[in-house]
Amino acid sequence: MTSHDLTAELRDLDSTLQTVESVLDLDALAKEKTELEATAAEPGLWDTPDKAQKVTSRLSYVQGEINRVNGLRHRLEDAEVLLELASDESDEGTLSEARQEIAVLRKLVDELEVRTLLSGQYDEREALVTVRSGAGGADASDFAEQLMRMYLRWAERHKYPTEVYDVSYAEEAGIKSATFAIKAPYTYGTLSVEQGTHRMVRISKYDNQGRRQTAFAAVEVVPVVEQTDQIEVPDDEIRVDVYRASGPGGQGVNTTDSAVRITHLPTGLVASCQNERSQLQNKASAMNVLMAKLLQRKRAEEAAEINELRGDVTASWGDQMRTYVQHPYQMVKDLRTGWETNQPDSVLDGDIDGLIEAGVRWRKQRESAEAAASGAND
Repeated sequence: MTSHDLTAELRDLDSTLQTVESVLDLDALAKEKTELEATAAEPGLWDTPDKAQKVTSRLSYVQGEINRVNGLRHRLEDAEVLLELASDESDEGTLSEARQEIAVLRKLVDELEVRTLLSGQYDEREALVTVRSGAGGADASDFAEQLMRMYLRWAERHKYPTEVYDVSYAEEAGIKSATFAIKAPYTYGTLSVEQGTHRMVRISKYDNQGRRQTAFAAVEVVPVVEQTDQIEVPDDEIRVDVYRASGPGGQGVNTTDSAVRITHLPTGLVASCQNERSQLQNKASAMNVLMAKLLQRKRAEEAAEINELRGDVTASWGDQMRTYVQHPYQMVKDLRTGWETNQPDSVLDGDIDGLIEAGVRWRKQRESAEAAASGAND
């Protein structure tokens, strides 16, 4: 890119960042930060651990958002000075440095802009993710475990706390299913575009003839339930079973019946937890998972009613929303957005921001198109 092109790119980045700053409302965030700091300083805050955790988590998030936006604004201003210096002195080295910095800023500003597209009812919630193996035998179980690791590594890259509630291990390899929480604001809105059926094509590690195998795994993402949510579950509508926690072996395997499985009888929804040593703690966590699933079901039923009023609307998720190929070539391709890369190992190691960003933009475009179609039909 020439100096003129880079100047135009900086103007575009400045315009995008101004829009982001307006949507995020930095003044409101600064006011909230002051209020949260005052609450966090109260002597008796930790007498109520749940409230204290929520306050400190929110404070950390608000501080991070403010620092992130202000940091980008300062870097953008510095890049402008650097570009002017390169142009005035016709310094190719400085111009190259400015070019690299502007490329990095483009990526960071685009990522931040995606946050402004998360405006759904539950988008700001934490995420509860469930991964299940599908067709494909041992390869599917192994693939499901890879996806679990992919999301946990993504969370680790962003320094988001996680908690694994339940893992059901397969007999030969991998997992049958796993449920875990990613505890950071907006992770539900961000990861909800990952929901659907994922497909893996590779040379099977479990086929003694080394043949190519196709395996499937399903990803479900629901918002974590908060106290303000109106979800009532009468005791006579649930069945609670206790069992011995399972694991791949070793000293960490539980030897008591502390794991808990809760079944919601009217819907058949099931939630399990075995990560705690205490049966009571596992029951509480499993109940939170069940409540989240019921909330998601309620939301889906409400959306179905709206769609029925609108007419025939294409489903949001197809049977296969993404394909991962490790043989005979290297590729990951999202079948909804068309986003692809030839580095599946990097994706499976948690480098999924590009996929998520494309998914969020794709969803926003679909929502806008559906809203326009609905308005035209009214």
